[in-house]
Amino acid sequence: MIRSTRTRRGAAALAGASVIALALGACSSSGDTPNEGSGTTNPDEKITLTVATFNNFGYTDELLAEYTALHPNITVKQNVAALSDDARLNLTTKMAAGGEGLADIEAIEIDWMPELEIVKDKFADLASDEVAGRWLDWKEAQGKTSDGKLIGYGTDIGPEAICYRADLFKEAGLPSDRKEVAELLGGADATWDKYYEVGKQFVANSDSAWFDSAGATWQGVVGQIAEPYENRADGSAKDLATNTEIKAAYDKIVEVSAELSGNFDQWSDDWAAAFQNNGFATMLCPAWMTGPIESNSGGVTGWDVADVFPGGGGNWGGSFLTVPNTGKNVEAAKELAAWLTAPEQQVKAFNNAGTFPSQIEALASEDLKASTNEFFSNAPVGEIFANRAAAVDAANLPFKGPNYFKINNAITNALKRVDVEKTDDAKTSWDKAISEFNDLGLM
Repeated sequence: MIRSTRTRRGAAALAGASVIALALGACSSSGDTPNEGSGTTNPDEKITLTVATFNNFGYTDELLAEYTALHPNITVKQNVAALSDDARLNLTTKMAAGGEGLADIEAIEIDWMPELEIVKDKFADLASDEVAGRWLDWKEAQGKTSDGKLIGYGTDIGPEAICYRADLFKEAGLPSDRKEVAELLGGADATWDKYYEVGKQFVANSDSAWFDSAGATWQGVVGQIAEPYENRADGSAKDLATNTEIKAAYDKIVEVSAELSGNFDQWSDDWAAAFQNNGFATMLCPAWMTGPIESNSGGVTGWDVADVFPGGGGNWGGSFLTVPNTGKNVEAAKELAAWLTAPEQQVKAFNNAGTFPSQIEALASEDLKASTNEFFSNAPVGEIFANRAAAVDAANLPFKGPNYFKINNAITNALKRVDVEKTDDAKTSWDKAISEFNDLGLM
C-alpha cells in the first residue's frame, strides 16, 4: 500500500521562465572553468554529502541511513524545498554566483533541463558502465545535453492515467468500476473526443464539473504533440500566429471547457478546496498526482484510478539528480546519486511517496506491480502506472527547446483568462497570447 504525501511534481510555475535564463546566462559568461577534476575523496575520510530535493522524492531518513550503513564514513543530509519553484530559485541564484553553496547533489525537474544547456559544463558527467541502459530510452535522453553528456540521473516519471470519483460517476448513471470506466473512455483506443463526449454525458446528470481546469487538460493535450512550439531539427521557434496545430488545440480546449471545466486554477486554494466540495469528477493523473489528490481530499471517499488515457499515453513531469562539479566531494556524490536512482531504491521511493520509477528493472519489479493504494479504492497503482508508462510513445513526446516554456506560458495564460478569470473571450485572449509571443523576439 502507498500512503503518498507528495504535494506537487512537474508543476513549476512557468511565469518565471525568463528568470532562470537570465541567472544562468550571467553564470555562463563568468569565464569560470569547470572543476570536475576535483572532488575525489579518501575512502576513510568522514564526510557529509548534501542532497537538495523538493516536495517529496521518497528519500526517507531510513532510506538515507541505509546508505550510511553501507558507507560508514558518509553521512547524508537532505535539504527539502517545499515547492519546486523554491528549489529552482535556489539553484539558479547559487549557480549565477559560481556554484558557491550548492548541494553535492541537486534535484532538478525535466522542465528546467533545456535552460541548463547553457551551463552544462557546470555539472559532472555521470555516464558510466554501471548505469548504461538503466533507464527507459526517452528518460535517459532527457538527462543528456545536446552533445550527449549525461548530467542527470533519472528519478521518477509521470505516466498518466485518469483519476476519477467513482461515487460521482455512479450518481450520474455512469459505470464506476475502474475497468468499466477504462472501456467507457475508449480503452486502448481512447481519444480526447471520447473523453469530452463522456464528460458531456456526466455533466448532464450531475452538479459537478467533469475536469478541474482548461490549463490542466492542456497539459495532457500538448504533451502528445511532437513539436508544439519549436522545430526539433534546429530548435527554432514556430510563429505562434501561424501555428495551426496549436491554435486548433487551443480552440477545442476553450470550447469544451465552457461546458466541462470546474474553472479552477490548478494548485490554487480554490482548487484545493474543490476536492472537499465535489468540484470535479476526473483529473488527468500522472502517478505523482495521487499524492496531491489524497492530501486535498481528507475525509472524502470514492477516488479511483482507471488504466486509460486519451490519445493512448502521456507523461507529465519527472525529475533528475545532478552533481554540480563545484563540490568538494564530486566522486562520492556521483556514487550516492547512482545508488539513490538504482532500481531497488526507486521502488522504495515509490512505496514511500508515489514517485514512479523510470528504470527498466524497477518497472519489472514484482514489488512495484503488486503495489496498491488504499485511498484510491485499493487500486493496483503499480500495475496501472506500469501499463501507462508502456503506453508512452517516445516519438510523440514534445520537443522542449530553450523557449518551450516561455511560449507555453503564453498559451496557459490565455486559457486562464478565459477559463478561470473569465476576463476575455477566446479570440481576445488568443490575440494577447500572440502579442506575448511576439514580445519574446523569437521571430
